[in-house]
Amino acid sequence: MKSVVEIGTKVEMFVDEWLIEEKRGLSLKLHPPRREEIVLSFDQPWEGKGSGYVTVIQEQDKIRMYYRGIGPGSMNDEVTCYAESTDGIHFVKPQLGLFEYEGSTANNIVWRGRLSHNFSPFLDRSPHVSSELRYKAVGGIDELIAFGSADGIHWRKLREEPILTDGDFDSLNVVFWDVNAQAYRCYSRIFQDLAYRAILTSTSTDFCNWGKQQLVLYNDLKPMQQYYTNSAMLCPEAEHIYMAFPMRFVPERKKLTVHPEPGISDTVMMTSRDGLHWDRTFMEAWCRAGLDPHNWSDRTGILSTGSVLLNPDEFSFYIQEHYRLDDSRLRRITVRKHGFGSIHAGFEQGEWVSRPFVLEGNELLVNYSTSAVGYIRFELQDENGRPLDGFRLEDMEPMYGDEIRGVVTWGPDADIELWRGRPVRIRMQIKDADLFSLKWNDKM
Repeated sequence: MKSVVEIGTKVEMFVDEWLIEEKRGLSLKLHPPRREEIVLSFDQPWEGKGSGYVTVIQEQDKIRMYYRGIGPGSMNDEVTCYAESTDGIHFVKPQLGLFEYEGSTANNIVWRGRLSHNFSPFLDRSPHVSSELRYKAVGGIDELIAFGSADGIHWRKLREEPILTDGDFDSLNVVFWDVNAQAYRCYSRIFQDLAYRAILTSTSTDFCNWGKQQLVLYNDLKPMQQYYTNSAMLCPEAEHIYMAFPMRFVPERKKLTVHPEPGISDTVMMTSRDGLHWDRTFMEAWCRAGLDPHNWSDRTGILSTGSVLLNPDEFSFYIQEHYRLDDSRLRRITVRKHGFGSIHAGFEQGEWVSRPFVLEGNELLVNYSTSAVGYIRFELQDENGRPLDGFRLEDMEPMYGDEIRGVVTWGPDADIELWRGRPVRIRMQIKDADLFSLKWNDKM
């Protein structure tokens, strides 16, 4: 039996089996994103076919986007470009006047040179951050250099010495403030056994002095994959869950005969509860290349680092398309809020029971979807699996519909306050439906 845990009032997504004690007649299901509109074309002379490695940052009413531009010259001519939007769909490239390109500063370049190959900014959410360094970034191929900025536009190196040197950094390395560890966390790349692109992680309390890099660990014996990037983050509004969306590279395959480079790719999804040990429940692709033949070019399909919330019910990401082709571009994709995975049952009813947890709320909210004949139904049990009076399956009407924040209700004899602070379990029946997440709310 799994141990008693505290889930408080956090959103618990069904992207792993952490909360599940037993199940029958159902499975965990991965939910791919929807492709929406094209939001950006890499059509400026300093951008070009090799543009990519996109980072998005949402702050109040503005969405900032950073990406690599690489014109027809060498890697020393790489630039970091900037675009912004108020709606996450229509982006403008402001003329910033900071760096010269072919005799003109009328461009959207915020950094220039070799460190722009994988310049990766983030908004520092540390409680100790200074106003002069609200934005930070890392960049570099052989080693990582630290940057800082007050406004996300004007950048400077924090020091000349690298902050990390043990790795193979020629990909998009990701740093963010990890609220769980109360430290900065970095995810970078290394070649494992000279054969596989793998992911390293490290932490720092001050952003400049870092601990030893560690290979991330997988809680399975599944085959190794080529993880070209990581696109790691804390899940918005469920920050106890780490998420990563690596671009999975298959270098030995080639689909487009006219394309100069070998390799095809897609995007996968994995999760973690501590940032080091990762769960690969879903080995299938989260986002496939699809019907567009030009998305079968090499290294196409790298997901943005970061997501944005444009409406209350869905997350938006941005994915690169047509890499190394003349119409290289960026498309928005969306996924149901906290709907990356689900407990799923088909027409035959399934059932699952949770591990015991300490009840700290008084209202159960569920993110679910059923068919016209489907339903979900809940029961509360004590730690030993005995149904609680007033909270039996037969004490509630089956729920059906499609809601992000559906309220579970039992009969008039259900007194949840009697069990607050005590270990309980959830038992659930489900038919032709999906349960994406649940949350105990502390309703006043």
